[in-house]
Amino acid sequence: MAPTPRALMVDVDGVILTPRPGGWAVDMERDLGIASEALQAHFFKPHWNDVVLGRAGLHERLAPVLAQHAPHLTSHRLAAYWFEKDALQNAALLAELAELRRAGVALHLATIQEPERAAYLWNTLGFRHRFDALHYSADIGARKIDAAFYAAVEARTGLSGADVVLIDDTPANVEAARAAGWRGVVWDGTLTLSEALAVAR
Repeated sequence: MAPTPRALMVDVDGVILTPRPGGWAVDMERDLGIASEALQAHFFKPHWNDVVLGRAGLHERLAPVLAQHAPHLTSHRLAAYWFEKDALQNAALLAELAELRRAGVALHLATIQEPERAAYLWNTLGFRHRFDALHYSADIGARKIDAAFYAAVEARTGLSGADVVLIDDTPANVEAARAAGWRGVVWDGTLTLSEALAVAR
């Protein structure tokens, strides 16, 4: 059996938060008057990488796009809609994580986020009460496919790779974590947390 880690680094989207059927934007055109395809083409595709790496602000890049393609809609209203629609929590996993935390394992979030949604997760959704720390791409300046992400987390926490398991639904992130000396497991929702940790490598 794999040793119990000192800390778990847990992904948010696709792990802690369960995707809404059809995606968070499935009803956006009906509700807000902008098609998800337009948002993808004009905001996410050209701007999202800069936003989630902390090179640009969410509203700095989103507001001009909306001014051109949905002038009736503010970036703050769209962000509030997005965050609320993309917040379905995996209650079973959170309960398992809470039990592990009570047993002495530190729980950290390791996620690709920009600052505003990171604050929403931490404060509005209350993850600050469930987890010990939040590490996110815009704050670190690197994605989870980059070695710099893992080096930054180790420097912040004092943990070494052998102490940590990453739980993530993206195989490339898990491979990057393993390359950095961490253990990792690809989360697909078919295993319990204890079963996933047993096969982490």
